[in-house]
Amino acid sequence: MRGEAGIEYDAPSLNRLFRGAQSVPHVVSAGRRALVRFFPFLSWIGELRHPHTLRADLIAGITVALVLVPQSMAYAQLAGLPVQYGLYAAFLPPIVAALFGSSRQLSTGPVAVVSLMTAAAIGPLVATNPEGYVAYAVMLALMVGLFQLLLGLLRLGVLVDFLSHPVVVGFTNAGALIIATSQIGKLFGVGVPGFEHHYETVWYTARAVLTQTHLPTLGMGLLAFALMFGLRRVSPKIPSVLIAVVVTTLLAYFTGFQEAGGRVVGAIPVGLPAFSLPSLDWAVMVNLVTATVTISLIGFMEAMSIAKAMAARSRQRLDANQELVGQGLSNLVSGAFSGYPVSGSFSRSAVNINAGAITAFSSVITGLAVAVALMWLTPLLYHLPQATLAAVIILAVVNLFKIEPVIHAWQAEPTDGVVAVVTFGLTLLFAPHLDQGILAGVGLSLVLFLFRTMRPRFAVLSRYEDGTMRDIAVHNLPTSPKISVVRFDGSLYFANAGYFETRVLAVVADNPELEYIIIDGQGINQLDATGEEVLHHLAERLRAQGIEILVARMKKQFMDTIRRTGLIRIIGEDHFFSRVTYALQYAWDQLGERYDRTTCPLRSSAG
Repeated sequence: MRGEAGIEYDAPSLNRLFRGAQSVPHVVSAGRRALVRFFPFLSWIGELRHPHTLRADLIAGITVALVLVPQSMAYAQLAGLPVQYGLYAAFLPPIVAALFGSSRQLSTGPVAVVSLMTAAAIGPLVATNPEGYVAYAVMLALMVGLFQLLLGLLRLGVLVDFLSHPVVVGFTNAGALIIATSQIGKLFGVGVPGFEHHYETVWYTARAVLTQTHLPTLGMGLLAFALMFGLRRVSPKIPSVLIAVVVTTLLAYFTGFQEAGGRVVGAIPVGLPAFSLPSLDWAVMVNLVTATVTISLIGFMEAMSIAKAMAARSRQRLDANQELVGQGLSNLVSGAFSGYPVSGSFSRSAVNINAGAITAFSSVITGLAVAVALMWLTPLLYHLPQATLAAVIILAVVNLFKIEPVIHAWQAEPTDGVVAVVTFGLTLLFAPHLDQGILAGVGLSLVLFLFRTMRPRFAVLSRYEDGTMRDIAVHNLPTSPKISVVRFDGSLYFANAGYFETRVLAVVADNPELEYIIIDGQGINQLDATGEEVLHHLAERLRAQGIEILVARMKKQFMDTIRRTGLIRIIGEDHFFSRVTYALQYAWDQLGERYDRTTCPLRSSAG
């Protein structure tokens, strides 16, 4: 067998390879590294030879499955799908994501926010074709998977950075409220027609609750809440969700809950999902493009934030692009086997690592446990009250609503706080069209970022008493009539080049005897064509007035640009210095006896 680099492997080598290494950095062979890159599970599969590791992963995998089975059913209903489709999405996707992702403890499957976004994306499309709902959900999973896979293979994980933290915080908080309020009807046993906006549905549902509440349904929901909340207070390791499901299901069976008007899950098909692909409807696919992008990015951000938190705890190495590949493949598999879009789950991942999971094999066990439930246990869930699933969803999203990150964003940068609050408000206003809230938040964050970079800090510097160069406006420092040192704290590009030119000319106007301007270039990370053009004309205009531009502490990117354009020759190759002190020395030497350097305010006390 030959690896990617053309290295040939004999049988002993392959045996050693499949026994695995403790971690990827220990894999020294180029061929082995290539194989581990394409098949990440090779980095941990050998560790399962140790009984302790195998036992820990078995226990963790079963523990997560006890949470995943009822959660996946609840989230399927949140997505507007029959409960079995949540189980289908909880079967193979966790296994595939574990085998091809880079995180060892990330638990993949149906999650609340992605389920809500799925319902929001498909809802408007089924007004004329209700029978197509399931097919559209499957198609959406395939599109999300393909998009994530392409991002990972093309090493474009950086695109996720367009979703800034304030946007995600605002959207997540709004999503938590939307999810929780969407379950009010099921919790109280009332139903109202759907409305164009979510807030209208909530308003009319609340009015119906006042007069039409079904008390047995409300009782079941409150009992489920009490069991889950109480058992969690006793010990987080207790499978509180499973216990609530079992108790309320038995109670519904023995009390005739369904006959009294209570809504239950009903019959769930027995057996594993078969491989099937929906027929392609290009018109529907075009309508799902925006939802595909937003679900892909939001879902991946959620997965990566969880994975990073666990990686810091377990000291494992993560690869964002490889994780995109894993998440993409898991969504493709979900769609191919009648599931809907999936992502990494914070709550189940926490259960996984707290239960002692060492390798990603725990998620393989989780998927197999769901398969067991699909084949033999679904008839037992016939009498599961819908109110219980509503309680499961509400309790799961309570932790998503957090005010502290919004306050923290405001403290860090007020405009970020504005972005979080606006995203939150618009997401609530536009719901169920969630993508509009996200796009508005992204657009606002980009506009505010551009606005901030249009006016970066421009400081005129002079020597402070400790020998450093400080802003004369802040510290009320004297400066030289012949030499000015200025600092521009930002990249010099099209949006701020004019501002830079205006500020430099203002310095010239304020200093009629000026002969040298030293630009401290430490803060200039990039120089685009507009910035280069402005600097070019500025140098020529100032030279015509007898003023020379000197540049100190410039970065490689800056120098590469002016070398390519020839600006370095126009300014003068001897006008560039590695330190401000060297630029000052040059200016003093050129001024000679016309200027007393010993009394210059720019001179340090030591020199």
